[in-house]
Amino acid sequence: MPWTALTHPPDALGILALALLIEAVAGYPDRLYRALGHPVTWIGRLITALEGRLNRGEAAARRRGGVVALILLLAAVAAGSLAVTALAGLAGHGFGLLLLAMLAASLPAQRSLFLHVRRVAQALRAEGLAGGRQAVSMIVGRNPESLDEPAVCRAAIESLAENFSDGVVAPAFWIGAGGLTGGALYKAINTADSMVGHRTPRFEAFGWASARLDDLVNLPASRLTALLLVAAAFLSRDGSASGAWRAIRRDAQHHRSPNAGWPEAAMAGALGLRLAGPRIYGETRVEDAWMGDGRAEASADDILRALKLYRTACALQFTLVAAGTGFWLYFS
Repeated sequence: MPWTALTHPPDALGILALALLIEAVAGYPDRLYRALGHPVTWIGRLITALEGRLNRGEAAARRRGGVVALILLLAAVAAGSLAVTALAGLAGHGFGLLLLAMLAASLPAQRSLFLHVRRVAQALRAEGLAGGRQAVSMIVGRNPESLDEPAVCRAAIESLAENFSDGVVAPAFWIGAGGLTGGALYKAINTADSMVGHRTPRFEAFGWASARLDDLVNLPASRLTALLLVAAAFLSRDGSASGAWRAIRRDAQHHRSPNAGWPEAAMAGALGLRLAGPRIYGETRVEDAWMGDGRAEASADDILRALKLYRTACALQFTLVAAGTGFWLYFS
């Protein structure tokens, strides 16, 4: 079975279904992280090494270096994941799929995202604004000292919505499309964007290719995430599917990111909130459009409402993947 996880839909979807289940139950164990690190840390080390060698010279040379670095990164990740897939095939079909699913489970972040965002609500309740600022600083890049309590809560909910797209749905989408290799390549692109895709003097030229490719590969997942949140709101007692849909249609296209506006607008509309808007990163104020037309005075209770919506959407995603797996197996 060396290559069926790349070419046969039931295998790729089966890997994804098992990976989502494993990750939801166990996450990525701290003991394993301490012993071996994480695929993102391995990818990050390679990006750091390539950036140190290739991010030099004038802007044009830096941009070319960024393209070369991205190609080398993707080639290395593809070669490694294809080799692992081939080795897993030697273990037999069933065991090979399970092995690939266990490896693929390191790519989505359902459990860790839930825990990090819930920690913000817990810290606000137990430690007040100072605790909330500290907790939210672990998941967002904006200046926590500029945030009052409603802004802390909005930041946590925005992070939940955006990271549901690029930290959960996107890796799941690409695992389903290309098995372990598809998911690993997506994670490499996303990690490169997070490390070098910044509009700063050092990275604006070098990270151009990584940022543009990240926008492209996140496009389908951002739309799918918005639909999952609409469906989750429909199934939720305190969520508004119609509000989510209206916010997507009205606001998503006005976000400064081509992708983040979709899940943020859906979350805002579903919860009756306003998200995004002007905010401060470091010392820089970023002007952005508001997502949703509800209240801006978010609370810790709203974070918990958002987490309920998120868990429902994750369950819907798993159900769709499992149903897709069954469909392909039945009719193939």
